[in-house]
Amino acid sequence: MDGIVQWKNQLLQHVNQAQQWFQRMSSTPLYTTIGVVSLSTIAIFSIRWLKPRKSNTIILAGLSGSGKTVLFHQLRDGSSHQGTVTSTDTNEATFVLQTDPFWKGKRRLIHLVDVPGQSHLRPKLNKYLPQAAGLIFLVDGLEFLRHCPAIAEYLMDILTNATVVKRKIPVLIVCNKTDKVTAHTKEFIQKLLEREIQKLRASGTAMSEADIANEYTLGVTGEAFTFSQCSNIVTVEEASGLVGEISQVEQFITKHLKP
Repeated sequence: MDGIVQWKNQLLQHVNQAQQWFQRMSSTPLYTTIGVVSLSTIAIFSIRWLKPRKSNTIILAGLSGSGKTVLFHQLRDGSSHQGTVTSTDTNEATFVLQTDPFWKGKRRLIHLVDVPGQSHLRPKLNKYLPQAAGLIFLVDGLEFLRHCPAIAEYLMDILTNATVVKRKIPVLIVCNKTDKVTAHTKEFIQKLLEREIQKLRASGTAMSEADIANEYTLGVTGEAFTFSQCSNIVTVEEASGLVGEISQVEQFITKHLKP
C-alpha cells in the first residue's frame, strides 16, 4: 500500500513538471491547454485505477463446533445439510447471496471462506485477511461458559492481528444456536467476553505475534475493555445456522460487500 501511495505522488510530480514544460514550449494557449488537459486526464485515470477496491471475501472463524460449516452451507445453499461434522480443511465458495439487494441491475458475488477452528489450523486465517471485507466470528451459545477463556483468547488474537488493525476489518460476533432455550443471550456473551479479554490484557497471556511485533493493544489504558474501544467496528448479534435464522449475518455481509 505504501508503494502505491509513493507511486501516485511521483506520478503527480511528473505531471506537474510536464505541465510546466508545456507552458514554456507551447507557442499558443490552445496547445498549452490541450497538453495540460491530456496529462491531467492520464493522471486521474491512473490514480483511480490504482485505488484499492473493496473486496467481496467474507471469513467465518471461531472454535471447532461453533457452527461455522453449518452457517457456510446455510448461506450458500439455504440448507444446513442436516448438520455437519467438524471441518479439517478450509471451505471456500463464490456465489450470489439471495437476500442481497440488486446493485445496478445485478447481484454481487460473495467469496465465503470457512476457516477450521482447530488451533493448529488457525494460521490459515492469515492467508485470507488481506482480502477480507469482513470477518464473522461464531460463538457456541450453548457451550459458551465452558469455552469462554479459549474463545476470548482466539478473538483477542484476531482483534490484535496486524492486518485486521491496519485495514480496520469489521468483525461480527455471532452468538450461534440461539434456537435452543438454554443458549445464552448476546448481552451475556458480550459482557463475559469483554471481561475475559480484560483479564487477558492484564495478564499478558494472550498476545498475538502481530500484537507483539507491532505493539497493537486492545482498549484504553486504565479503563475496562469494551468492544467499542477497538479500532475496527465490532458488533454482536444472535443467529441459528441450523434452522436458518441468519438475517443479522446476511445484513452484515451485504453491508460490507463491494458495490
